[in-house]
Amino acid sequence: MAGGGVADEGFGAVAEEFRRNFTERGELGAALTVHVGGRKVVDLWGGTADARTGRAWEADTAVPVMSCAKGMLAVSAHLLAQQGVWDLDAPIAAYWPEFGRHGKERITARMMLTHTAGIPLAERQLTFNQIMAWTPMIEALEEQPPLWEPGTAYEYHAHALGFVLGEVVRRLAGLKPGAYFRRAIGDDLGLRTWIGVPQEELPTLARLVEAEGRPTLPPSDSLIMRALTLHGAVPFPGLDDPHGYNAPDVLTREFPGAGAVSSARGLAALFAAVATGVEGGPRLLGEETVTDAVRPLSGGPTFSGLPDLGARYGSGFLLDSPFRRLLGPRSFATSGAGGQFAFGDDEFGVGFGYVTNRLGASGDVRAQRLIEAVRACVGAPAVA
Repeated sequence: MAGGGVADEGFGAVAEEFRRNFTERGELGAALTVHVGGRKVVDLWGGTADARTGRAWEADTAVPVMSCAKGMLAVSAHLLAQQGVWDLDAPIAAYWPEFGRHGKERITARMMLTHTAGIPLAERQLTFNQIMAWTPMIEALEEQPPLWEPGTAYEYHAHALGFVLGEVVRRLAGLKPGAYFRRAIGDDLGLRTWIGVPQEELPTLARLVEAEGRPTLPPSDSLIMRALTLHGAVPFPGLDDPHGYNAPDVLTREFPGAGAVSSARGLAALFAAVATGVEGGPRLLGEETVTDAVRPLSGGPTFSGLPDLGARYGSGFLLDSPFRRLLGPRSFATSGAGGQFAFGDDEFGVGFGYVTNRLGASGDVRAQRLIEAVRACVGAPAVA
């Protein structure tokens, strides 16, 4: 594995697991950054960014991280709540009156953040261009009735979460969610992390590739696949489709549920900023706000009948759970399809960002092995 970087004394086990991802677990290109107490203690990268050309992965290479966008949006929502601008338990209709129709009058941002709002998708079928134009998607969600009594069942709100919460951000801050994230968070922290990557960055991005042995997906007409693909307008995984997750038309637009692009350094610094502050800077979200965010609120079998895979959600974040063991009850995380992962923990002072361009196969343990090594290095309790 060609590459570079450093791991501080005491974090050699993390570097060893990163190396083993390449030698034993089929890694193509990847990067890992870990902050502890606001200080960068692991910063590693290696492999190939673009398998077509052999271009090497560099220190700050960014890659599509897909649904990590939801974590970025969750941080933005909690920041606006902390500032007193957004009551996450108030009806969304208080900020967006047109939303409060067809049984959605009492849906709150908290319900959207926990995937329990009852609108995992808009039933109106839109073209790719209509979805990316924003307003048609917003109007479709205004017209959509809930599929269940809001707040009473769980189903992954794959793209609806991004558009609904993103529209509230737009109405409160005057900017779509990607632009708001850059203005309020990303620019100040110097993050290579975007929802809507600048055109000039496109040639520098790592390119996603499929791994052999990916898990079998549900039928295309199932609720979860219709939600994930927006009725087929955005294929999943569909990486090299003209509207897939390598496509400039996806990556450069405000696609707020799954259109994120980031480096490992960017994700790690974002979650470190929430947990501790970065390099002596102030915390982005206070302890009380994080406590609100990590309350377990949803998970289990889904409304459409998928089994309980062990995932548990707080308000916008994946929590420590059988699905993904983190450091403990103060851990808050976000993931992207195929392996991308970031989390923070203010008890242990950790901000963690791992990005890869080889989407994971069945039994993929790359991120989990890195997390386990971090857990041991910071003295978090072993998982029983």
